[in-house]
Amino acid sequence: MPHETAPPRYYPAIWISDVHLGTRGCRAEALLDFLRHHESDYLYLVGDIVDGWQMKKSWFWTQSHNDVVQKILRKARKGTRVIYVPGNHDEAARPYCGLDFGGIAIRSETEHTARDGRRYLVVHGDAFDGVIQHAKWLAYLGDSLYTLALSLNRAFNAVRHRMGLPYWSLSQYLKHKVKNAVSFISRFETLMADEARRRGFDGVICGHIHKPEVRDIDGIRYGNSGDWVESLSALVEQADGSLQVVYWTPHPRARHASTEPDLPNTAPAPAAKEEACAS
Repeated sequence: MPHETAPPRYYPAIWISDVHLGTRGCRAEALLDFLRHHESDYLYLVGDIVDGWQMKKSWFWTQSHNDVVQKILRKARKGTRVIYVPGNHDEAARPYCGLDFGGIAIRSETEHTARDGRRYLVVHGDAFDGVIQHAKWLAYLGDSLYTLALSLNRAFNAVRHRMGLPYWSLSQYLKHKVKNAVSFISRFETLMADEARRRGFDGVICGHIHKPEVRDIDGIRYGNSGDWVESLSALVEQADGSLQVVYWTPHPRARHASTEPDLPNTAPAPAAKEEACAS
């Protein structure tokens, strides 16, 4: 059966973050395609869904960006529990934490209990980024440089596409190769795990650094849902409660998802639930 006519794949929970609607780098068509092919009881929007920083500089909003918003609202109307945890780029939504709009619960952070009984803290993660907290001007500068790198990426990859070569990310290459960037990511992941441990959680799920990941850090399960600018990734809960990163590859004729296997998990599988943490 062709993929386009196959029924949507079901997961107990899906986490997406760092979509950056309102920017030219946002891959809204890919996310829309992913949302059409996946259903879940819970859909967590883990921050930076709309990029208020860039929209203050210049307005960019295509029909595909609007379609993503409408698709999420439609899922909420049809019974999906949608929880929105604003990030630093969409911090304008934070004064509304604790309220529900259009079937979407806005929370500063939240808790998810997976089917294997693990309790996860769900938070965007910018509160654990020292640059955001103590040198916001530097964060704005970094964001501008990242936007420039994405612009160069588009031009560079347009040439690669005409040559029949695959997509290659300049910004991800720099982020993963530059020593200070690698060190920052490692510190961020450790801080997130430490916070989950301190508060009595079994794991933490976040976004912010655009690096999809599922791994154990000293006994704490760390999950990052990645982004919809370059990695085109989401985090999903499997039927047994385990977590996986899903990379979505939209293709005109053969759309498919590839996954990274989670660590082995043999715990029992109670029903999933979500509880809002205090704002």
